[in-house]
Amino acid sequence: MAALLVAPPTETRPAGTRLLRRGEAAPQVFYLERGRVLLGVLGRVDAQGALLEHQLGTQATAGWLDATAAVLNLPAAMDAVAETEVQLRAVPLATFQAALAEARNPVASVLADVAHAHRQQTELAVSRLSKDAEARCAEWLLNHAERTGNGICTVQLQQRKRLIAAQLGIAPETLSRVLRNLRERSLISGSGRTLHLVDLSGLQSLAGV
Repeated sequence: MAALLVAPPTETRPAGTRLLRRGEAAPQVFYLERGRVLLGVLGRVDAQGALLEHQLGTQATAGWLDATAAVLNLPAAMDAVAETEVQLRAVPLATFQAALAEARNPVASVLADVAHAHRQQTELAVSRLSKDAEARCAEWLLNHAERTGNGICTVQLQQRKRLIAAQLGIAPETLSRVLRNLRERSLISGSGRTLHLVDLSGLQSLAGV
């Protein structure tokens, strides 16, 4: 992978530069050579540049900047903002992925598994920060839905509600209240351990997906 850094020239970006946009696919993969980058959820943008509302991590050592998205060919899971002036190299996404494709060995398989795990953890952290309880619950229902033979999407609550609530970062009472509200709004139906997703588009809109 070090060979990828030979061709791209070193670029300098000022503090406050937004390097990655959450939910958007970048055409290149950045390699940070010097400086400090903040990772999280963007708040506002003013004359000084972009500011994070919620910070999830930092990168101050040389290395690939959120290579997980590039490995999995997904949009960025977090915003990335230069806290200081940074020096970096921009490798075209296609070039980066072609180099990965050539690494047909166990290392490439392990890298993909690690990327999947990291992505799941990041999406969970971002969801807890940027979405309210209803949005988190709607997203969880959509992620756990299974389509039956008659075309109806259902969710089997195989865990106790307190465990599901813990995954969502809310209290069990809040989960019960949210599910009741979703029923009243005709987004879901059913009770007990089986829930039917009545309005998929409504749930997707609520979840922001």
